[in-house]
Amino acid sequence: MGNFSSTELMFKSFLFAPGNKEKVLSKLPRSKPGASIIDLEDSVPFGEKENARKITRSAIIELNEKASEMALYVRINAFGTEHFHEDISNAVSDVLTGVVVPKISSRDEVDQISAALSDLGFGSLPIMAGLETVSGLFNAHEISTHPKVSWCYFGAEDYVADLGGVRRPDNREVLFARSQISQAARLGEIYAIDMVVSDFKDEKRFLEEAAEARSLGFTGKLCIHPDQVSLANKAFKPTEEEFKWALEIVEAFEDALERGEASIAVGSEMIDEPIYKRALTTIKMMQE
Repeated sequence: MGNFSSTELMFKSFLFAPGNKEKVLSKLPRSKPGASIIDLEDSVPFGEKENARKITRSAIIELNEKASEMALYVRINAFGTEHFHEDISNAVSDVLTGVVVPKISSRDEVDQISAALSDLGFGSLPIMAGLETVSGLFNAHEISTHPKVSWCYFGAEDYVADLGGVRRPDNREVLFARSQISQAARLGEIYAIDMVVSDFKDEKRFLEEAAEARSLGFTGKLCIHPDQVSLANKAFKPTEEEFKWALEIVEAFEDALERGEASIAVGSEMIDEPIYKRALTTIKMMQE
């Protein structure tokens, strides 16, 4: 599960499953998510934390044996909580693809999280940073550029609660925050994962949010139900028309560069380096 190269770390769908639900965890591979996240944080009640660690540890071993090709993460409890060190000690394994850490607020915090992982023998595991507080958003750039952070995700519900705001159906209140995260991810050369849609039966909202997220530069979406996985995989995959356009642009622009040109016309469209880069991203999204 941890044997992924840097070119294989872009996943369109991340499916959460509660760490205290053994039967649910055993079914994770069925819906074929890009990656799975065993959750020890929000979906596990306080009184179930210890039990969840035991179940998670066993589930990691079982899933590694039965579905070793599946990318698997564990979301531990936030740094500074009483569960943080216990989660690392008892529910993290070096076969994981990475460790998800919620509510990261600063680069200094990432340093301390990395040190804690290293102290327990997990220094090679990359971190997915949860950006879901006002301080986390304010410091998004310094967090995303930390060498141990390979992904970041946006937690809209926690962010708006911390902000003292109100959630809106049109997501207008989190547009700036989502833009901050995607820009920070781009500067850190990592992948940005978009927020959950809590109503797992609302397919229309999920697809609309995913389309917005893709236009903002996100590469995938968090899923809380297996039915959302196929929606995310579809939404973040370019259409055949987009893929055909990208191939044409890349071929034409690279031919132009060999001729010493950096701006050319392809059909009625003028192509220069920014559009070429967008075409390269489209091709990569198609292949993942």
